[in-house]
This record gives sequence, C-alpha cells and structure tokens, in this order.
Amino acid sequence: MPWNNQNGGGPWGSGGDNDGGAPWGKGSGGPKKGGGQPPDLEDIIRQGQERLKNVIPGGGGFSPGIIALILLAAVALYGFKSIYTIQPDELGIELRFGKAKQDVSEPGLHFLWWPVETYEVANIRENQINIGTVGRGSNSSGLMLSGDQNIVDLAFSVLYQVTDPSAYLFNTQQPDELVRQVAESAMREVVGRRPAQDIFRDDRAGVANEVRQIVQDTLTEYKTGLTVNAVNIEDVAPPGPVADAFDEVQRAEQDEDRFIEEGNRYSNRILGEARGEAAQIREDAAAYKNRVVEEAKGEAQRFISVYDEYSKAPEVTRKRLFLETMEKVLSGSEKVIIEQGQGGTGVVPYLPLPEIQKHNQSQTGASQ
Repeated sequence: MPWNNQNGGGPWGSGGDNDGGAPWGKGSGGPKKGGGQPPDLEDIIRQGQERLKNVIPGGGGFSPGIIALILLAAVALYGFKSIYTIQPDELGIELRFGKAKQDVSEPGLHFLWWPVETYEVANIRENQINIGTVGRGSNSSGLMLSGDQNIVDLAFSVLYQVTDPSAYLFNTQQPDELVRQVAESAMREVVGRRPAQDIFRDDRAGVANEVRQIVQDTLTEYKTGLTVNAVNIEDVAPPGPVADAFDEVQRAEQDEDRFIEEGNRYSNRILGEARGEAAQIREDAAAYKNRVVEEAKGEAQRFISVYDEYSKAPEVTRKRLFLETMEKVLSGSEKVIIEQGQGGTGVVPYLPLPEIQKHNQSQTGASQ
C-alpha cells in the first residue's frame, strides 16, 4: 500500500520538491516531479524485481535447473555442518541448544542435527609444561626455599593429558597456565617441608611423586578433566652467588663418605684376618688336643698290654724290657765292651760293623 498524505508531506518531511525528503534520491524509475507525493513502495518492489531479472540468466524467473542447484547447495551446506570428523588424538562433545550431552564422540565420523546441535573438540594427546630454568636467563620461578632454610634453583616438567573432555572444555579456560600455577605451588610446598639434600640427591623420586599427587588432587577438586601422568625433576642447583660454596660443601661430604668407606673396608679386612687367625688357632688347638689324647690313650693301652704280658711271665718280660731299653740307649752311642770277672781281659775288641757300613756309604756318595 503506498504512502499518501493529502497535505503534501510524508514521513520523510514536507515536499515542495519530489526528492526533497526521499532517501532514495532521484532515479530513472522513481516518482515523477510534481504533486509532492512520496515514493510508492510497490514501485520500489517492482524495480527490485526488474533488477533481479536482469541479473539472473533467462530473465523471466527461476528455471528448474537453478532451483535444483540452489537445493543441492543447501543440502551440501547442511551436510557440511552436520557431519564432522574426530581425529585419533581427539575426543568430541556434542551440544544441543548449547547444553553438553553425556555421550563422548570417539575418533571417526559423526552426525548431528545442525543448527540445533553443535560440537566441541578436545585434544587428548600428552602435554608437557616446563617450569624453571636452572642457571639460564633471569627467570626466578625455579628458586625455592627448602625446609632447612637453603635456596635451591630447580627445573622440572609436568606431563598431563585430558581424560574428561566435557570437564576440560567447559570448566577450564587456560589449562596450561592452570597446570603451571598449581604445579609450581605444589613444588614450593613440598620443597619447603624437606631438607635441601632430599631435592639434590637423596630423595628426588619421593619429592616428584608427592608433587604429582598434590597437583592431581587439586586438578580433580577443580573438576578440570586433566590427569597428571608424571612430574620429572630435570635439574637442581644452588643459586649462582653461592654455587662455589655449595660445591665445596658437596666435595667435603663426598670426602667424608669416601673416608668412611675406606675405614669400613680397612675394618672389614682387619676383622676378617683376625677371625681367620682365631679360627686357625682354634683348629690347631683342637688338633693338638686330639693328638695328645690319642697318644695318651695309645700309651695307656700299650702299658696295659705290657702289664698283662708281664703278669703272665714276669722274668721274661723284665729281661725283654731291659734288652729293648739297652738297645735304644746303646744304638746312638760309642760302644766299649769290657769283660769283667777274674778271667776277664778288660777291654774286648769287636768288629764295628755299623761304623764300617756308614764309612762305605759316605765313600759311595763322594764318588757320585
């Protein structure tokens, strides 16, 4: 319906001239001058249709091919928006009217009813955050105060990944920065409770495990959907101004440990030798005891045997003992035989067979 005002004015102002207040200005198809009438909306629509006909090939209207082309483009657009792909290292969450569904989209092709439904993607590959730079740059994030009032310069890394994509997508905004701040706070807490020697050398693994547990508990409490796989202490060093003094202390402690080890080795060697000598003495004593006891038993048995024979024939046994004793005594001495009695001649000459035998043996040895 055209605008009409009998008073010669319109909604765009009064008009003595036909284009005084019209926003479209003058044109070939515009209203003619005179009469002070505003532009007719039907004329404007008609002009737009004529221009559209000039643009579209064929002129008079939409051909079936163009309509099919438009429909095909609409279907392709809908398919492009409705079908999506989740990569192997990703998980997806579908949203219906902006509210997340309970189901998690696994890697592969998926379909949703666009534009009612949309989706968000979370990368589940393992991420690493490095904190602290020992001896490099001016970053002081690695400087921490230990439980025994020593300052340590520490560099460590945190490995984490997404395990709950819904919580990760809708409860966290900057996950890397969140993990960094929580890990640094946890490390400062653990280092502040322990002596510096634990962080330097004695219990690095225990410190890392305790930090990992604190970080994981905090992230779970915040419902971030993140899981901490490991906390690795990469390097620990004293601050630069006291590094030389600290190295001296370390060398002194190493010397102390070396001296203690040397003392232990010497003690073990001496103790082992003493124990060996003591065992040898005990064995020798036991052997001597057994030998003496056995000899005593043998002598006693021999004496008993001799006594039994003596009791059977005292005279014969007495003479035999005398002869055996004289044989032992005279076997190693020079022999001089003296004949006694009234008819004795004194010293009796005899043939020294043992001496002759010894002389012959000495000559035989000399000739060889």
